[in-house]
This record gives sequence, C-alpha cells and structure tokens, in this order.
Amino acid sequence: MLALDGVQRVFEDGHQIYALRETCLSVAAGDFVTVTGASGSGKSTLLNILGLLDTPTSGSYRVFGNETTQMDERLRGSVRGQMFGFVFQAFHLLPGRTALENVELGMIYRPVERKTRRSLALAALDRMGLASRARSDPRTLSGGERQRVAIARAIAGGPSVLFCDEPTGSLDSANTNMVLEVLEEIHREGLTIVVVTHDPVVARRGLRRLKVHDGRVSELIPDGNS
Repeated sequence: MLALDGVQRVFEDGHQIYALRETCLSVAAGDFVTVTGASGSGKSTLLNILGLLDTPTSGSYRVFGNETTQMDERLRGSVRGQMFGFVFQAFHLLPGRTALENVELGMIYRPVERKTRRSLALAALDRMGLASRARSDPRTLSGGERQRVAIARAIAGGPSVLFCDEPTGSLDSANTNMVLEVLEEIHREGLTIVVVTHDPVVARRGLRRLKVHDGRVSELIPDGNS
C-alpha cells in the first residue's frame, strides 16, 4: 500500500539537518502501525511524508504503486484527499459549527457528493457513539468527545489509511483508553492505521511497532527490542 525506499528528508538551517536517513519502510493494507521516538527524532517527519504533507529530499515514495515524489502539489493534494484521513492532537474543530458540520467539512476535498455528506457524517458520528451530540458545538464537548468527532471527520469519507499524530496527547487516561478502543474497532473493520505517539501505552496497542532515533527507523520485535 505505502512504500518508502531510501527516503531522506534534509532541512537547511546554516547546516544540513537529517530528519530522516535512508528510510525503507512498507505499510500493508490492514496494518496497525505505531511510531515512537524522542522529540526531534523524526517521527512526525515520517508521518508527514507518508501522509503527503511533506516531500522527501531524496528517495522514492510509492502509494498503491504510484511514485509520488514527482507529483505536483495539485495531484499530491488530490491523492491525499481521496486516500488519507488525519487525526491530530489539537482536534482542529471549528467553534461555532456543530459536530455534524465539522465532520461534513472533512469531506469537502474527497470524492463525495454534497448530498451524501450529511448521511455519511451522521453515520460516522454514530459509529463513534456521538449521534446524540451531532448538533452540539465542539466547545461544549469533553476532550475525549472532541477527539472522537475528529476521528469521525477523518473516516467519514472512507479513507484507505488513517494517520494519527499524538491523538491522545492532550487526553487523560480514561479518554485515552476510549480513543484507543475506537481506533482498534475501526482497524478490525479493515482500516489501515499509522499512529505517531510518545506514550508507551498507546505504542503497545500497535500490531507493528516502529522506533525513530536520529532519523533512522527500526522495527521492534514483540518483546520490545529492536
């Protein structure tokens, strides 16, 4: 489904900073991958490249066999909008819009007809256990509820891959567990998920676990050793 081959991401700040070094990684359909690493290790850069939010400095990145590094931003945006969903720590919900409207807005750039957005948004909120909160302003929701609205927004249009960047970073333990249960449920239904996290509790829920250290990606074996 996703394949990085020799990918590097280098930033210039008076000298070269290697955020990713010679990374080779494949993500198969149905994977549940968690990615850990210290702050500044390169884990968010990895997610941004996988999600087509950033481009490699060198190397190859294929999505469903299609090379993406030579795509212009319009085409990259089209692939991103049709195939990927995103959940972030900060929720990014619009105040003054209902939970339902926020979920509908997430489908603007997806190949979903306008007339079907509402029914899909309602179904996604119901899946998250939030049908009764569809007309609520996000400001009246708890942190856990807001994150579930954000997940509903990300999955309503039927993405092939869900990318989550610290999705539980601002939640307490009870809400963290609730969000993880939601992610595991939609994964069991077939969605491929990649989660970046600093939390070892979250990382252990992945079926595949990656660690990024100084821009180098390694896969952990089940006992936690690389």
